[in-house]
Amino acid sequence: MTTSDMSFSESGDDTLAERARDRLWMHFTRHSVYEDGAGHVPIIVRGEGARVWDDQGKSYLDGLAGLFTVQAGHGRREIAEAMAKQAEQLAFFPLWSYAHPTAIELAERLADIAPADINRTFFTSGGGEAVESAWKLAKQYYKITGKPTKHKVISRNVAYHGTPQGALSITGIPAAKTAFEPLVPGGIKVPNTNFYRATAHADDIEAYGRWAADRIAEAIEFEGPDSVAAVFLEPVQNSGGCFPPPPGYLQRVREICDEYDVLLVADETICAMGRIGDYFAMNRYGVQPDIITFAKGLTSGYSPMGAMMVHDRLFEPFKSGTTTFLHGYTWGGHPVSAAAALANLDIFEREGLNAHVQANEGAFRATLEKLLDLPIVGDVRGAGFFYGIELVKDKATKETFNDAEAERLLRGFLSKALFDAGLYCRADDRGDPVIQLAPPLVIGQSEFDEIEQILRSVLTEGMALL
Repeated sequence: MTTSDMSFSESGDDTLAERARDRLWMHFTRHSVYEDGAGHVPIIVRGEGARVWDDQGKSYLDGLAGLFTVQAGHGRREIAEAMAKQAEQLAFFPLWSYAHPTAIELAERLADIAPADINRTFFTSGGGEAVESAWKLAKQYYKITGKPTKHKVISRNVAYHGTPQGALSITGIPAAKTAFEPLVPGGIKVPNTNFYRATAHADDIEAYGRWAADRIAEAIEFEGPDSVAAVFLEPVQNSGGCFPPPPGYLQRVREICDEYDVLLVADETICAMGRIGDYFAMNRYGVQPDIITFAKGLTSGYSPMGAMMVHDRLFEPFKSGTTTFLHGYTWGGHPVSAAAALANLDIFEREGLNAHVQANEGAFRATLEKLLDLPIVGDVRGAGFFYGIELVKDKATKETFNDAEAERLLRGFLSKALFDAGLYCRADDRGDPVIQLAPPLVIGQSEFDEIEQILRSVLTEGMALL
């Protein structure tokens, strides 16, 4: 019997699922579905390549790379061995006025692959902490350079930037924030780049991109340029269903930030490390940010790690005198996580993962676009190995589902049905209903076809329920 065939619950009972139900507080989870035996907590026990296995031995294609994270695929022994070697030599030491070799080497390698003049790395435990760090740095930078009233942040509607109080204020999803208000003041929202739902310039994507970017300038003027510190945006916005930047959009945002002396922060928590076909998506789009925040794919998920990288000029005031960035995290730059990241970068270089994404992104898109013949599929959009499929009630009018219909379709059927059919992905309604796909970067046409076939079968079944 192979490991993939093995049942990890030999008696056939639900012991692990019951223990999870009774003791774990799962993240972003509606726990009522597991109470009174109404639902079975999925227990994932092993991964290899682009697949994971549950405790019953069933295999699933990982269409979301864990959580937009496992770029190099599951089960990479060389990453695990690098972590074990580092743990044996130095398991932990903080970066609070000290350093260790793996953090130094990783910071150097990141500087080599980041956009020009982005050379200084502040390590965190994850993406939300990196966003939090960037806002705090933007505030302090302007205070110590003679512009103390610049503190507000502009971000986009439906965008997700994390769960800490500051990052949540930057997040543009009202339902994610209501329970935790009042939040940190100063978060301003502008339109995102969902061209499928465009009302202005709906027939001209470049004009639409210019319009969307100019709303940022409009917001800066309305708030007062002396009050705005930064614009936060994902190169390809995740929440809402993978909104790529229209041609010229990011370039125009850069111009606006320069005009008003506002920092451009690229939140690449998802987009970095190959997801869009480069180590950093802003490299591929040819735009220079002032700060990059990223996490997830930095270690391919093998160990928690995030980072904020900054332009040289932002670090300049901290190089002399008594000025200090009084901010940090116990686990920032953790030696074992840094070793995982270095091994992950070795795999990227040796196997050419960025080039693989660029060579295959067209085939991935074309395979997913076959689903456009289904009445329920309104749009397929994204970039690299990062796509959203928007579901509609009426394709001709683009009418979306009401809340009750979306609840019944997404949570009541699609999420479980796709998983039961062997595809782990995300059915999401933080904007209009979408299915999101961000598989490990090691997959190819056979997996593209498998994803399309499972989606087609489940979506066809779902249409019959409406």
